[in-house]
Amino acid sequence: MNNVTSFFSRITSFSSEVIAEIKKTTWPNRDELTGSMIIVCIVVVIFAAILGIMDSSFSYIIRQLIS
Repeated sequence: MNNVTSFFSRITSFSSEVIAEIKKTTWPNRDELTGSMIIVCIVVVIFAAILGIMDSSFSYIIRQLIS
């Protein structure tokens, strides 16, 4: 019985600490979030293009070496 009480006590304590930390968090406004999202999308597209070019290049090189 004591273990069960201790378990629920720890869960309650953890939950209240999480809620306190969430209240301290500063959330971005809509403009900051939009700007960050655009930057992330641009970086993802650039890296995808770089990786695609590298993949095509290595595939071409391997095909030339095999044949």
